[in-house]
Amino acid sequence: MKKSSTILILFVLMFGSTAFSQENEPPTPMAAPAPKPGFWDHIFTGGNFGLQFGTQTIVELAPQLGYKFTDNFAAGIGIKYLYYKINNSYYNYSTNIYGGSVFARHIIFDELFVHAEVEMLNLEVPDLYRFVRRDVTSVFLGGGYRQMIGENSSVNFLVLYNVNETLYSPYRNPIIRIGFGIGI
Repeated sequence: MKKSSTILILFVLMFGSTAFSQENEPPTPMAAPAPKPGFWDHIFTGGNFGLQFGTQTIVELAPQLGYKFTDNFAAGIGIKYLYYKINNSYYNYSTNIYGGSVFARHIIFDELFVHAEVEMLNLEVPDLYRFVRRDVTSVFLGGGYRQMIGENSSVNFLVLYNVNETLYSPYRNPIIRIGFGIGI
């Protein structure tokens, strides 16, 4: 009996030790939560520029700075400068036009968006026999298409309608713009 109990104890110890010899794996570290995007992750810049040469010369610079409130909605401000010159055999005139704007843009489907903008420009307008400077306000409504060229950059194609077209407005409807956007 002593011999069989010794064999039983050895048998239990040999096979029992394998049951208890499992390695304890270190706990897997939990992934840190993704950091919330900061203020600068929502800022973008861009704008428009244009050149036209000939009897009618136009140089346009219109940078913009905006903030993305959500993935689909952004708003911002812009400044604008235009150099305008007419030089032909009947008329020789040049002027500087400058001003600013506020805009809002909402993406409605993939890369299609609606756009609203209020712009105020200071420009020379005819007044009897002379030119005087006036502030002219334009209200643009329309939409566009944004073609992404990287993760944070795009080329924007817009068709806008000036719903506040006046006698002194420098635009004729429709207004077609090609601009760009760059995330900071």
